[in-house]
Amino acid sequence: MWSHLAALVLLLLEECHTQTVQDTVHDIVQAWERYQEECNERMRTEPPLSVTHIRHTTLRYGIPNPVGMSRSALGVKIDPGIPSVFCNRTFDLYACWGDAPANTTKAEPCPFYLPWHAKVKEGFVFRRCDTDGQWVRDDSNRSWLDLAQCENHEPEQSQHKTWILSQLRVMYSVGYGISLAALIVAVFILTQLRRLRCTRNLIHCNLFVSFILRAVSLLTRDALLKQHSIMTQEEGDPANFLRERTLVGCHVAQSITQYCVAASYYWLLVEGLYLHNLLVVLSFSEESVLPRYMLLGWGAPVLFVVPWVVVRQLYENTECWERNDIRSHWWIIRSPILLAVLINFFIFLRIIRILVLKLRANQMRRSDRKYRLAKSTLTLIPLLGIHEAVFNLLPEESARGGVRYGKLGAETLLSSFQGLLVAVLYCLCNKEVQAELRRKLQGSLSGRGVSCTARPLHPPHGRPQTAEDLMSDSSEATPSGARTSQC
Repeated sequence: MWSHLAALVLLLLEECHTQTVQDTVHDIVQAWERYQEECNERMRTEPPLSVTHIRHTTLRYGIPNPVGMSRSALGVKIDPGIPSVFCNRTFDLYACWGDAPANTTKAEPCPFYLPWHAKVKEGFVFRRCDTDGQWVRDDSNRSWLDLAQCENHEPEQSQHKTWILSQLRVMYSVGYGISLAALIVAVFILTQLRRLRCTRNLIHCNLFVSFILRAVSLLTRDALLKQHSIMTQEEGDPANFLRERTLVGCHVAQSITQYCVAASYYWLLVEGLYLHNLLVVLSFSEESVLPRYMLLGWGAPVLFVVPWVVVRQLYENTECWERNDIRSHWWIIRSPILLAVLINFFIFLRIIRILVLKLRANQMRRSDRKYRLAKSTLTLIPLLGIHEAVFNLLPEESARGGVRYGKLGAETLLSSFQGLLVAVLYCLCNKEVQAELRRKLQGSLSGRGVSCTARPLHPPHGRPQTAEDLMSDSSEATPSGARTSQC
């Protein structure tokens, strides 16, 4: 495990010295279609092959031949015994070929639709016309081509990038899978144990559900993209890459994914607002704000995801919408999410300030105070999604090479396992939940039923001192005068 991690880090450092080329399949297909149109026009207008045409046209470079230059100087070998036999012009889905005399080797410039064309624009692709006027085929009955001058000569670098992306894909798939299992368990516990039903845990449940939907939608979308990629590779004609039936499923999956991701961010914002109100607002009624929280968590994302879907459909309907080449369209979704992250970040700073003041007021030893503050800070970071504020300081479009992959790796790691951390900290490690589970287990073993009643809270004796207090006991976290169901 550590050897793979070390290798990944070394590759990321190596990538810091390189620039990445961000070409999409759609861009390549568009360029290929333009190349095909130009080829069709060329085949329609180019005059038929003749002896005079051979004399004045180079078959190797496709440029005018100076008068008096021999055919051997052009690199064209023609058998004088069969001057009327030639291979027909054609487009073999890779390059455009004009008529070629029999027993010659035809050369064409490297196609401009290749993503690495800038590196091979001086090169040529070669094809052999046999003595019988047929293009030579290889052992598998496919057109024989010499692509040596048109190939990308950075295979190792491409393999490194492919390996990095494949490792990141495995990492976040495992992370979301583990988080999904933990979140389902957490939701089951909070919904089945009636004594744990209260406003605080209801908010937690909605947060868990949003992370469940996020994980399921992301994994489903990746499965559809993988299926689409396989269909693309198996399809012989690049013009048929973009199947309408496949794209509809991709677009729907991508839209649902964006909504679920946005909902998870806004439920993190709800958690932040809830903690802030518990600590700051003197007369805070949980029942009265719950409908507003529900509307914010599930309704707010609709306000910007739907416009994004409309804009993508009308102005950037490319492939499966997995890339955002027009940044102004992507900011329709990114801006509201960034706003939620920044609000949570300022809430985080204010909560930390309150905790510092409380810890100082308790006259604890300096070392104990630092320990509890550090513990509370580290606890709040995943619960409020504070790491997202750090990642947004470096926009994705400005990151290149190893920096881009490093940012992507760290963000992917924390985002995929954030659901696990939220489920563990809010539920599985919660003292109330553990006590209720023990009581339930003891009751089951003794054969007694478990009864529960909702009752008003007694006025709290004080405000919470640390972040753990906010999660462990709702009675301590509730301001004086508030009433809710006891958990």
